[in-house]
Amino acid sequence: MMKKLMAIIASTGILMAGCGANDTSNHDEHDNMEHNHEAAPKNMQQSEQPKYKIGEKVILTKGHIPGMKDAQGKVKAVYNTYVYGVSYQPKNGDKKVSHHKWVVNEELKDAPKSGFKKGDKAIMTANHMDGMKGAEATIDAVKHTDVYVVDYKDTKTNQTVKDHKWMTENELTTK
Repeated sequence: MMKKLMAIIASTGILMAGCGANDTSNHDEHDNMEHNHEAAPKNMQQSEQPKYKIGEKVILTKGHIPGMKDAQGKVKAVYNTYVYGVSYQPKNGDKKVSHHKWVVNEELKDAPKSGFKKGDKAIMTANHMDGMKGAEATIDAVKHTDVYVVDYKDTKTNQTVKDHKWMTENELTTK
């Protein structure tokens, strides 16, 4: 029982959910943020023909957060949806977050089935990080693609990060 409790405590300190400042590995805006672990929205559509299958081993080629770039991982789930890079002012008073990657269509209030357009504003229901839920986002980038939930081994801490949301197909490669 004690071993199980220690594992739970250790896992709560690990960066758990989707996030990311940008593809240039400028992590300043996210380095000190605690990431919340939440399940994928229930209304998401599983991908029928993903490039990477559930259970497949992958390498993460982008570093949304420290310890992610070049990490070894495993695909946990794959969904087909609109995915967005967004900028927003967190509801908790933290400084503005620019080009957060990624938020999916199902994590935006009243999202149209055909997706938002670049420049649109939307209210986030996602809770990837403190202050995100309920914040107004400006859509910086949009694409319709497969998004992946992955477990990976952090290259800085050597800890396993479970259920990281979201990675796009072009942010992964096979071993």
